Amino acid sequence: MKLADHLSFAFSSLGKRKLRTFLTAFGVTIGIGALVSMVSFGTGMQKNVSESFQSLELFNSITVLPEGFLRGGQGDPDRRPAVEPPSRKTSAVLDDKAVTRIAAIDGVETVFPEIRIPALIRFNGEEELRLVQVIPAKVAASRLIKYSAGKPYASDDDNSLIISTSLLRRFGVRDPATVLGKTVVVSSIAFDFSLLNPASLMAALSGEKLPFVTDDHELAIAGVAQDLAFAGPGPLGSDVFIPPGTSAKMKRLPFTSVWDLFRAKAGRLGYSALNVRLSSPRHIESVKNKVKEMGFGTFAFSDQFDEIRRGFLVMDMILAAVGMIAIVVASLGIINTVVMSILERYSEIGIMKAVGASDRDIRRIFFFESCGIGLLGGVFGFALGWVVSNIINRVVNYFLARQGVPFIDYFTFPWWLAAGAILFSVAVSLAAGIYPAMRAARVDPVRALRHD
Repeated sequence: MKLADHLSFAFSSLGKRKLRTFLTAFGVTIGIGALVSMVSFGTGMQKNVSESFQSLELFNSITVLPEGFLRGGQGDPDRRPAVEPPSRKTSAVLDDKAVTRIAAIDGVETVFPEIRIPALIRFNGEEELRLVQVIPAKVAASRLIKYSAGKPYASDDDNSLIISTSLLRRFGVRDPATVLGKTVVVSSIAFDFSLLNPASLMAALSGEKLPFVTDDHELAIAGVAQDLAFAGPGPLGSDVFIPPGTSAKMKRLPFTSVWDLFRAKAGRLGYSALNVRLSSPRHIESVKNKVKEMGFGTFAFSDQFDEIRRGFLVMDMILAAVGMIAIVVASLGIINTVVMSILERYSEIGIMKAVGASDRDIRRIFFFESCGIGLLGGVFGFALGWVVSNIINRVVNYFLARQGVPFIDYFTFPWWLAAGAILFSVAVSLAAGIYPAMRAARVDPVRALRHD
């Protein structure tokens, strides 16, 4: 028999039993649709995080930490990120001298200390407590910050700030462009040593009269920063940014938490961390080695991304395993359909064998039947997964948009997913058709011709 004959017999049989073929193919469609949706979700999440790392140039970033202190962990080993310790024990302090030495390393583009000032932000008749981050004008103009309105401040001494859209929403502002140039009051807190006298010492120790004063500064809004849905771990993590020259005029505490006090060496506090921007990712290893030789720890976002990617791989495997359950159920439906077809066409198989059809010809006919069901299920399954995923994506974004979250494509459909879904569906259908095809090939033509 020729290939055309095999196809003709196979699809003729499927066409005669339209309802059964439809129901079986629909089962495969649901299984492939579920698998496509889950894999596309995992792929979409990984793509969003990867693009976020690349757009923020986090692969060009290194965080330098004091010896013995890990960023974010603060003594809890389970919460510590993977930070490489210094290569030798030193008493180096992360101060301005360290900034100058690190800035002189080949491949380093910008170095700025991580300074966050606890402050009360007053605007539009409301007030919010935030950690105001100090960043240079060069960093404010980089790709680390995306602006929904306005622009970065012009210089490190500019009397202005950058505010996030999320904080503006807390102040009841929906259109960022309407606040440009308006004044925001930043109220920092500082020690007042004049209050530390014998008469008020007991009151201060009991918490009745603390030795602190506030320092108010009026700053104009230069730009409004976008909220990034997948910013990942980055050097910028605040709702308000101010230039270094402006922060130097503020009265403020030299620390943001009690953990900072434990970093003091020989009475010198130093910075909690330095953010280092490189001209190219190829300088990461060399810069990390030189910084560790100075006695400081390092944390590279490229290393963190490798851990995130491994996490996504595990998530993809779990999602695919869940989707495979539906595929297994659908394969049982294919086996049932083809076996029933054999029983109904018992005499027909006997006639084909009697006129010269070989066992291989019979196997091929039923393999093509299974393949046809898988092909239909694969094509319509991918289409179903695409439609359902887009509906879910739009519904989720509709509700998140009401909270100010930017539009996100949670699902992505690369070409390999479409091809893989169809090929996988055909492969599963062929595997499910092995037993029925072998059973059909073993039919005795004499008994089949006598079959009523």
